Amino acid sequence: MSKQLKGSLMILVAGIAWGFSGVSGQYLMTHGINVNLLTSLRLIIAGILLTASVFFRQSDKLVSALKDKKTLVSIALFALFGLVLNQYAYLSAIQHTNAGTATVLQYVTPVLILTFVCAKNRRFPMVSELVAIIMAIAGTFIIATHGQVTELAITPIGLFWGLFSAVTYALYILLPAKAIEKWGSLIVIGLGMLLGGLVFPIAIQAWKYKLPLTGGNLLALFGLVFIGTVFAYTIFLKGTAMVGAVKGSLLASVEPVASVILTVLIMGDRFFAIDVVGMILIVLAVIIISLKNLVALTKEKIQR
Repeated sequence: MSKQLKGSLMILVAGIAWGFSGVSGQYLMTHGINVNLLTSLRLIIAGILLTASVFFRQSDKLVSALKDKKTLVSIALFALFGLVLNQYAYLSAIQHTNAGTATVLQYVTPVLILTFVCAKNRRFPMVSELVAIIMAIAGTFIIATHGQVTELAITPIGLFWGLFSAVTYALYILLPAKAIEKWGSLIVIGLGMLLGGLVFPIAIQAWKYKLPLTGGNLLALFGLVFIGTVFAYTIFLKGTAMVGAVKGSLLASVEPVASVILTVLIMGDRFFAIDVVGMILIVLAVIIISLKNLVALTKEKIQR
């Protein structure tokens, strides 16, 4: 098996694992676990496991990162305004809609980042970028209204959390960029989750919430934390190292598709045909942006 094929398969598996994570979260919230407690558990358990993994593999690098004050400030901002807000917003969106819809709405993020970059560089979007922006807006509109301007097809609070998760996911990507470039993704994400997992539970007093430990809940918690977080992040980073970040982000677009399919198969939720149209528009918008970046990267390599 070639390196490119192996890396691509690893990223596709990671995307499916992320989709399974969202469905696991939906299952847990429909079986008595509060979103505050669920966010706390995901952050603290995944944070401990990822940081421990880094400690055993790159202990010197981890210690150096902890001694760098600038890095710690960057990770703290990332933990609070990227990780914690995004995890909470995403799980809240699932609670008020479902895993498939919440994941697709969160995938508006690349369009938000594109808009931010255009504004920052004071330039108009290129034709392909403009098409992607319009498709993402149209897809979101269709999911939210089913084409009926006067009423929403999903609850207003579900739409709010879904779009807010997209905004916080943009922060999740942008805030730690320099720290990740210097120290690597696992160190930054692991420490960020660990810090968020220490601060958030105290802030919301997580011990007040009940944790019904049934067999189904334990299995879903394993899916949320181990499969959908620790395993998915690890295998995604390994796959991306083989195929490149741009191709990796393109292949990871399988996540919303997997999430919708798993929501139907596992949770028994139903989607209308018009929902699928809206979801396809958003996923296509992300693919257009990723393909544009891939083409630009390929041209740059050729010119070298």
